[in-house]
Amino acid sequence: MNTAYQPTDRTTPTRYRERAHYDRETVHRILDESLICHLGFVRDGRPVVLPTIHTRIDETLYIHGSSGSGPMLAARLTGMPVCVTVTLVDGLVLARSAMHHSMNYRSVVAVGTARIVEDAAEKQRALHGVVDHIRAGRADDCRAPNARELAATAVLALDLNEVSAKIREGGVADDAEDLSLPYWAGVVPLRLTAGAAVADSDLDPATPLPSYLR
Repeated sequence: MNTAYQPTDRTTPTRYRERAHYDRETVHRILDESLICHLGFVRDGRPVVLPTIHTRIDETLYIHGSSGSGPMLAARLTGMPVCVTVTLVDGLVLARSAMHHSMNYRSVVAVGTARIVEDAAEKQRALHGVVDHIRAGRADDCRAPNARELAATAVLALDLNEVSAKIREGGVADDAEDLSLPYWAGVVPLRLTAGAAVADSDLDPATPLPSYLR
């Protein structure tokens, strides 16, 4: 397999092209770390963007939804053109000038035609991946969905063909004439961390905390 995605007009940034990355390892790492994706599509001639949960299995991105939702119903016909994005914010870049304030981030944009997952085995595999994406190890440590729940749940599949990552990292990019201004400049790093697990109020006190939550 080619180690990089091929750039297209739709995956080539118009600005800061040097921040674009097409290697699969970088794209996969960002998709796998992001907890939420945003699904963009057109409904009744209007753009719609919805936050939802996703998982990646090899070169397919699976997106969780309700079987009665608009995008899932539309995708059952002939597939649905979509744009899926994820973003991780790694830091706040505070410059001396307002113009050069920015953020350090890692993002992925994937475009293509999504299909509804009809095959039962593929759907089960995708939903297993979605739960494990929430917390690795969880899918094997909870009740599997029953027939009614499976019927109420839909999964979109988007093959990762047209996809790119964009990364901004490093420090402040102030103009040379602003470097002597008396304003603090630098980067405030940001990191998403998990707190201590809080048990449900109805949980049997004898239920041990799973190892993947310690």
